[in-house]
Amino acid sequence: MKLSFILLMLVGIVSVVIFGTGIGTGRAQEEQTLNKNSPTYDHISLANTGATSNTAQNSHFLVIDAFTSLLMAKVANAAADSNNSSTGGVLLPATAIGPKIPPKGYLVQQIKGGLYWLTDGAYQTMFMVTDKGVVAVDAPPTIGNNYLKAIAEVTNKPVTYVIYSHAHLDHIGSAGIFPKNATYIAQEETTAELQRAKAASTNASAVPPIPTVSFPKNYRLQIGNQTLQLDYYGNNHIPGNIFIYAPSQKVLMLVDVVFPGWVPYPYLAVTTDVGGFTRAHDIALNNYNFNTFIGGHLTRIGTRNDVIVQKEFISDLEKAAAKANHDITFGSIAKQVGHFENPWFIFKKYNDAVDGQCARDMLAKWENKLGGAKEFMETHCYTMGEALRVVPDVALTQGSTLAYK
Repeated sequence: MKLSFILLMLVGIVSVVIFGTGIGTGRAQEEQTLNKNSPTYDHISLANTGATSNTAQNSHFLVIDAFTSLLMAKVANAAADSNNSSTGGVLLPATAIGPKIPPKGYLVQQIKGGLYWLTDGAYQTMFMVTDKGVVAVDAPPTIGNNYLKAIAEVTNKPVTYVIYSHAHLDHIGSAGIFPKNATYIAQEETTAELQRAKAASTNASAVPPIPTVSFPKNYRLQIGNQTLQLDYYGNNHIPGNIFIYAPSQKVLMLVDVVFPGWVPYPYLAVTTDVGGFTRAHDIALNNYNFNTFIGGHLTRIGTRNDVIVQKEFISDLEKAAAKANHDITFGSIAKQVGHFENPWFIFKKYNDAVDGQCARDMLAKWENKLGGAKEFMETHCYTMGEALRVVPDVALTQGSTLAYK
């Protein structure tokens, strides 16, 4: 037993050293490339504009961006490789596997008609090339300055418009790389959130540029020969999260709601509105004629069918959570515990029992259909189960019964 433990420890140490050395070498190579090419960043972002670049003031973030991009590419490529190996690793569903990320740390591909998608394997976004400049959507920090490099691969036109999908910094935190004189567009809830952040921040320069154009419900961006439709139907992920639609290309972007090939990020992508999150699937399918879907995360571009599949997942989740709420009551768990000096202990046992039953029911169908199902299912069961217990527009519209009895 002791010998086995010692051997495991040695294997672990060697693995860490090898992995660390590989990553370190990769990081050093990225730093050399970054230092060699850094003058081109200003050229890219300022081409044909009179703007002053934010690249210089943000230069201390560049190495972090490069290293993170390298790491994201390794993760994405490892996922693809794991399904082709016989090492006994955990196999992912085929639907979760996306294209390999090149050594440069990002992949950029044209979808159709001057609309491109960009990914590092963990985050993804899109940008549109028009005859009057580039429209950039979001600016994930993991992609960072690679965004500018990707744009430069396909056009020498400057970025003239920047659209924020919503206020979360993991999607717009690097927007300062774009020209200061670009027009920044967001739904008014996003603008208000960023204004509050700037007012309260001890480092206001870290806050993404405040939108110069805000809209309440709808905004149609017609620039040159291209069109983007921006729509807000109320909270789904967080207030201000919008639908971004390219009608000519039949592409819909909706961030942090649908995750093609995967279950959502934990707790239904930390949604602040389960009802709105659920309804967003029907809005996408009923209101937009799209073939291609961009969700903001993970390994591949999506399709209309991915939205249909996740809608089915959410429907099954509602049913499984409702059944668990019905089968397991708070009173029954309290009776099992038998002592009441620590109410939170009873609540913990109650949540564990409800979420566990819900997760088991869901995994029977979904574990081999969507990536990450086993890892995150109990979090989704908790979020849906709690909403069915206490949130009026969910609990009172799903035929749920009060479980706290």
